[in-house]
Amino acid sequence: MAPHAKGCVIGSVSTNPRVTSLGAHRKAPRECADNLSPFCERESTSAVVSRSRNAAWLSLGGMKLPLTGDDAADRLLEEDPLALLIGMLLDQQVTMEKAFHSPYELRERLGGELDAAQIAAMDPEKLKVLFAERPALHRFPGSMADRTSDLAKALVQDYDGRAERVWETAKDGNQLFANLKALPGFGDQKAKIFIALLGKRMGVQPPGWQEAAGFYADHGCYSVADVDGPDSLAKVREYKRAAKAEAKSKAKAKAAKS
Repeated sequence: MAPHAKGCVIGSVSTNPRVTSLGAHRKAPRECADNLSPFCERESTSAVVSRSRNAAWLSLGGMKLPLTGDDAADRLLEEDPLALLIGMLLDQQVTMEKAFHSPYELRERLGGELDAAQIAAMDPEKLKVLFAERPALHRFPGSMADRTSDLAKALVQDYDGRAERVWETAKDGNQLFANLKALPGFGDQKAKIFIALLGKRMGVQPPGWQEAAGFYADHGCYSVADVDGPDSLAKVREYKRAAKAEAKSKAKAKAAKS
């Protein structure tokens, strides 16, 4: 268990098992009296998921995912589950801001829409060209284009091309972890962080999600799940640097003993 990190301000974490998915299942109206979450039902279901409703709650309560420094890119992450999943996929060996901004840029290069079926059906070489176009969408555009293609194909095959069904179909945290682990590019750590991101920032909290996320579910500054502004982003970076340095030190000590 990681030590508690002081100074990160994170939204309150509900443990209501009824809040189980982004999109389909939302908090009951009674729970929303003083809640500005985008997952609260105030009007009709269609009104809840509309862009105008998103704009309204953003103006009142602020963004849930202020990750990129670009309001339009952050809004896409909140409105489009595929964008959020691709951002998490790309979040390695580049800055967090870069990884989560790239889905927005990819959407623009695809003609204004992110669609798993479209990406899955694309010639892989054409997708690589889109990733490599300046500014490149990742430090390693070729390999990450392939992973994005593989992710899209898995979503089409197993979830009808709907990214949100990865968590909508999970009855509990263990199944959500298994669903994520089965996706191309998602290992143990990435799956746990994404579960924490869904639970802490987006209200997706199937029973047992905290156990499935491990210490990333704790209050602190450990991952993208804890970022609610520039201060917490800086503290997450500090934690990551310290963790990498510790791991490197341990590796050197182990090598010296062998």
